[in-house]
Amino acid sequence: MIFERAARREFSHTAAGVFVALFAILISTQMLRLLGDAAGGRLDPQAVAALLGFSALNYLPVLLSLTLFIAILLPLSRAYRDSEMVVWFSSGLPLTAWLPPVLRFAWPIVTVIAVLALVLSPWAASQSADYRSRMEARNDATRILPGAFQEASSGQRIVFVEQVDAEAGRVKNVFMTTVQEGRLGVVMAAQGAQETLPNGDRFLMLTDGRRYEVEAGTPEFRMLTFQRYGVRLFDESVRDDRGLRSIPTRDLWGSEQPREQGELLWRLGFPVSAALLAMLAVPLAFVNPRAGRSLNLLLAIVLFSLYNNFLSVSQAWVARGQLSWLVALFLPHFTMLAVLALLFLKRLSFFAFWRRIF
Repeated sequence: MIFERAARREFSHTAAGVFVALFAILISTQMLRLLGDAAGGRLDPQAVAALLGFSALNYLPVLLSLTLFIAILLPLSRAYRDSEMVVWFSSGLPLTAWLPPVLRFAWPIVTVIAVLALVLSPWAASQSADYRSRMEARNDATRILPGAFQEASSGQRIVFVEQVDAEAGRVKNVFMTTVQEGRLGVVMAAQGAQETLPNGDRFLMLTDGRRYEVEAGTPEFRMLTFQRYGVRLFDESVRDDRGLRSIPTRDLWGSEQPREQGELLWRLGFPVSAALLAMLAVPLAFVNPRAGRSLNLLLAIVLFSLYNNFLSVSQAWVARGQLSWLVALFLPHFTMLAVLALLFLKRLSFFAFWRRIF
């Protein structure tokens, strides 16, 4: 049908514009955050581009869901405002006749959201954690800035150096505090250099210095002088930045752990919520040309926020063991299905017809 093809073409144009705008905002905010970490010495500048790509993949399911919702809502609102919907209704077609073309437009995007949420986003989270670990393990000494106190990634060490010779890989006038087994250690050395052992362990070898060791809660301390003193820069065997978001979806199926069930619930909710939001946009697009469209857009934003928050709350309840996984799987979506049915009945004047009969 010509009218349907024109509507789907307008959906596509609106979706492209909305996605570009939202994606630009996402990239800008993530770029600023990563550049701030790099400027503060918490991240290697060479890792910014890769981590930006992994971060974008993590946020794409939400971004595409919002894009799909707005791409259907805005053209239908314009059709109401320009009285094009009057032509639609005058042809004897109900509002529900919009559902087939909307779903035909939405299903490729919903499929992409499902692939992203179930496969690509966990992979991106895992790769991001691995990449951060590799970049941190590669060379901690090269990220030391002269004249600044810097905290190590483990949080158990603070280092200050007065001078850094990047070409020779040496540092001069080193001040370091460490916490080991509840004891505070303070190390001062004239110079140091990075050394790599045959097994791959990296050490900052300090020379010509002193170490003071204090045990918390006691007045006792020890002092020693040294010619060489090694400080481990990184220990890959004890570091693991991976979380629930990086676990492959296939490993979450059948898990009895509440936190893993909550994560699976969150991932499955993305494609289902995207399809329901696409259908919700049809009745929410109603606009009274005389009253403007601010009210319906406000209601649409509120429903979108409530739906996503309901999914988040359901995930949290499951993760804490306060709600059954099976109940949480259906409760948010069935609730929005009920809201969808009520909105369609309202737009179809079902309640007014029912009152006239009774």
